Amino acid sequence: MNIEGLDYNTQREKLVMPEYGREVQKMVKHAMTLPTKQERQNCAKAIIKVMGQMVPKNRESIDYERKLWDHLAIMSDFKLDIEYPFDVSSALKIAAKPEPMEYPMQQIPVRHYGKMLFELFEKLKNMPEGRERDELTKLTANQMKHNLMQWSHGSIDDEKIASDLARFTDGVIQLDLATFKFDNHYTTKQIPQGQQAKKRRKK
Repeated sequence: MNIEGLDYNTQREKLVMPEYGREVQKMVKHAMTLPTKQERQNCAKAIIKVMGQMVPKNRESIDYERKLWDHLAIMSDFKLDIEYPFDVSSALKIAAKPEPMEYPMQQIPVRHYGKMLFELFEKLKNMPEGRERDELTKLTANQMKHNLMQWSHGSIDDEKIASDLARFTDGVIQLDLATFKFDNHYTTKQIPQGQQAKKRRKK
C-alpha cells in the first residue's frame, strides 16, 4: 500500500552495505553524479570521513582505512571514477556472494535416531561377530537410548531399543536384555515432570 508522504523501507532500494545506512548510500550516489573528477575525489574523501565516524571501533585495525575505501567501491558498484589511495580490486571478493551450499537431504526411516545412527546400523550389518562388533553394538544401543530420552522427554523403553536395533540391522543384532547392560546414566528411570511437581507439593 502506497500512502503519499510516507516512505517505508520495504519500498526503498535495498542497501548494499546496511551498516553505513541509507544516507551514506545516497552520498555515494551523489558523488557518482558529480561532473569533474576532482569534485568526485573531494566528495569521496568526505564520505570516507563520515564512514569512519560510523564505525570507530575498527580504527585500531591495521587495514582500517583500506577497508573503508573497499566498502566505498562496493557501494558504488565499482563505478565511482576517482583515484583510490589503495588497490580496491580485492573488494571484489567481499562483494561476491558465496555459492549456496547444498543441504544434505537424506531420507531416514525415523527422525529421532538421526543419520549417524543409521550409518552405524549399516556398519553393524556387515561386521563379523567378535569383540569389535560387541563394542559398537553397546555404543549404538546407548546412543539410541539417549536419543529416545531426548525425543520423548524422558520416557524410555529398553524393549523398543532392542526391537529397533534388530529391525534396522536386518536382524543381525539381537540384544539380550537379560544380560545386556546400558550405561548407568541411561538406566535411571525418568519421572514425568507432572509427577515431580506433585512430589514437591506433598513435601
